[in-house]
Amino acid sequence: MANPYTYTGYDATESARLASLWVAATAKTFWKSPAFGLSPNPLPAAFAAWGEVSERAIQRLTVKPDWGITSVVSGGRDCLVSVETVRKLPFGRLLEFKVKRPAKSRPKVMLIAPMSGHYATLLRNTVISLLPDCDVLITEWRNARNVPVSQGKFDVEDFTKHLVDFFKVSGPQTHVIAVCQPVPLTLAAVGWLAEHEPAAQPASMTLIGGPVDPDANRTEVTDFGSRVTMGQLEHSVIQTVGVNYPGVGRKVYPGSMQLFSFMAMNWDKHAKAFANQIIRTVRGEAGDLDRHNTFYDEYLAVMDMPAEFYLSTVERVFKGREIARNDFAIDGKKVDMRKITSVPTKIVEGGRDDISAPGQCAAALKVLSGLPDEMKAHHLEPDAGHYGIFSGKAWHENIRPVVLEFIGKHS
Repeated sequence: MANPYTYTGYDATESARLASLWVAATAKTFWKSPAFGLSPNPLPAAFAAWGEVSERAIQRLTVKPDWGITSVVSGGRDCLVSVETVRKLPFGRLLEFKVKRPAKSRPKVMLIAPMSGHYATLLRNTVISLLPDCDVLITEWRNARNVPVSQGKFDVEDFTKHLVDFFKVSGPQTHVIAVCQPVPLTLAAVGWLAEHEPAAQPASMTLIGGPVDPDANRTEVTDFGSRVTMGQLEHSVIQTVGVNYPGVGRKVYPGSMQLFSFMAMNWDKHAKAFANQIIRTVRGEAGDLDRHNTFYDEYLAVMDMPAEFYLSTVERVFKGREIARNDFAIDGKKVDMRKITSVPTKIVEGGRDDISAPGQCAAALKVLSGLPDEMKAHHLEPDAGHYGIFSGKAWHENIRPVVLEFIGKHS
């Protein structure tokens, strides 16, 4: 029997979000009244700050962030940057960051962004860090609630087909950097090319913190996938897009659920961050571009995933371990990743990664049994967490240099 909640839950969640937004905005406006400024009581300022911080956070849940990359320093000069669409498919597009600078031979890098509840802009700092030295492209996946049902399904096989298409468009001189969720499916896409169109294979692969073999080092994320049945999962988290969006009627895994599940893993840390931000707001120390807002404006901006993509990821990548067992198929035809024999591959993992723990991504080196050992490399950043391996201090100071060295070696 169909779960009736799937037909009402989406609109109910949206109504709750709007009600919470109204409460926060009202609190901010009411307690900021000049009348309370005459009182020495600190509570009005605290309530107003709570409303201001909460309103901003709730608003971000439905906002698609801009790339905001207008210029970059390259070759000692400030160069203008524009973003252009190279290829557009139903559930995603390939973007290129065009930098107006003197023509010069630079490595072409394609970032494979995850479809895991956040927009591709989560990799904004990664893009900015690569632009001075590389020509950069990136995959940008669509929010499923904006994709009409007429466009059909989108599961792990369709995701892999999108990657194959993007690889063909970008050309064999492209160096691929896959981050987190798309790592195992990137392997599958390159495996398909190795067998069917070897001339279209990328120049190299850098695989960062992805769950190639979730059982290699289990985390709370992988344990959750093994505890629940597919029926329980579909019944509890899948909802149907409401009437306010182009994708009305499409079944999705809401981005808000993914966000709250990740936040629950470090709830004390997030609660402390928001409490400190309220204190800074009371003191007048908060700003649009402060560290808290810069991070949470991006972190809280979430997108819905197609239900079939989320469910097939859990069933085939996590439960079935099809990539780890080299048993993945597209349209019924097995993809043999042992056929990858000429694409140099580097693995990057974080010692403190609590989402894709060390060993999960390194399992790719075992899957690539046809690749010569001299074409395999591994880098473990001991003190880096999941986000640190592609953004932040660890990425900029330690990981980015070794990745660029690897790319340069195989250009």
